[in-house]
Amino acid sequence: MKPRSLVFDLFGDYLRYRGGDVRLRSLVALMDCFDIPESTVRVVAARMRKEGWLESRREGRETVYALTDASWKLLDEGRERIFRRAPGPWDGQWHMVIYSVPEADRALREQLRKKLSWLGFGLLSASVWISPHDRIAEVRESFADQPAARIDALHARSEGAAADRGMAARSWDLAALNKEYTELLDRYRPRLAGYRADGLRGRDALVERMRLVHDYRLLPFRDPDLPPELLPEGWVGRVAHELFLEAHGLLRAEGEGYVDEVIGGNGG
Repeated sequence: MKPRSLVFDLFGDYLRYRGGDVRLRSLVALMDCFDIPESTVRVVAARMRKEGWLESRREGRETVYALTDASWKLLDEGRERIFRRAPGPWDGQWHMVIYSVPEADRALREQLRKKLSWLGFGLLSASVWISPHDRIAEVRESFADQPAARIDALHARSEGAAADRGMAARSWDLAALNKEYTELLDRYRPRLAGYRADGLRGRDALVERMRLVHDYRLLPFRDPDLPPELLPEGWVGRVAHELFLEAHGLLRAEGEGYVDEVIGGNGG
């Protein structure tokens, strides 16, 4: 787990619910749980402040770091993707984005591709991205100030169920993703009994919960959250999601209690 990611995870899972700020010495103490030295924490926090993810203020001799608006937005978007799944049946309609970006603006084109992938769109063919969920407004909002990016949107249906499954298979590497979900299940399913029996306390619960978040969170950002009729046989993504929610919840009380203990012991 990289120090920068850990800072985001601590804010996202704990500190945002405790005022959204933290004293530097408390952050150092929390990062020590993951064997991250104080010097590294100071460097990472300073870089995140310079990049606009954190802001700092002085309270006496103390430095206090807080989330910026950009960080709040990022954490909100991330939490939505990690913890929620699309409700209800699929209406059978695809939502398509076809973009055009001048050759000279390669950085903008890459930014657009990353955003589409982040939102769960899959690449059907060159410059054509599809999703069973209507998130086109979010794409347009993200590039409203980029006139060089021309975005056309279509809402359409295919020729039928077989065609839908074929499009899904071509647009996402579902087999590879399912393999990673299976590996996650193999890793954490045997630990559930211990979580249910409160086998982990304090610091150990915090570390385990953060490791769980770290191991799981990258999967939803690659998972288009397809409706059941588009998924391959033997799909375990939903099972893995339910396991994650249960494990995350079982470790919550001990993990949060330890964070409160550290913050309280360091004056906030």
